[in-house]
Amino acid sequence: MELVIGRVAKSHGIRGEIAVEVRTDEPELRFAAGTVLRGRRPKSDATTEYTVSAAREHSGRLLVSLRGVDDRNAADALRGVLFIIDSADVPRGDNPDEFYDHELEGLPVRLTDGTAVGTVSEVLHSAAGELLSVRAEDGREILVPFVTEIVPEVSLTDGIVIDPPEGLLDV
Repeated sequence: MELVIGRVAKSHGIRGEIAVEVRTDEPELRFAAGTVLRGRRPKSDATTEYTVSAAREHSGRLLVSLRGVDDRNAADALRGVLFIIDSADVPRGDNPDEFYDHELEGLPVRLTDGTAVGTVSEVLHSAAGELLSVRAEDGREILVPFVTEIVPEVSLTDGIVIDPPEGLLDV
């Protein structure tokens, strides 16, 4: 299974730098100079390898220079590219309250009384925090804020228990 560690948001400047939205806890390792990144476009299976020549933080984003991407046009052409790694390359963390997206996707979701709600189809990352996109039993998509008050239990073997506020599950 693949994990996304970053997404090219846009080009930066005229020398080919790209602004990357980081989706890893270890950007200094994953985007270090000399690292070979695998990139793919959304909804595509084809990957391309890129070698990092430099990386620096700037205004909350990571600016990355890649070998062979030397001007703004080449950098613009990478907009939307996802940098990926194999999930097997990522060790399980020590913190039982931290999860990778791929560990949550596919888990069953139920209410505190045991009533089935659906299955996690995706973990969405927004400025306001993480959301679980749950495919309900009736086919609807329910967005559940991934906070302790609403998601009191997560078990990678038994699934996710939610205690939603009134109206969250309503059509």
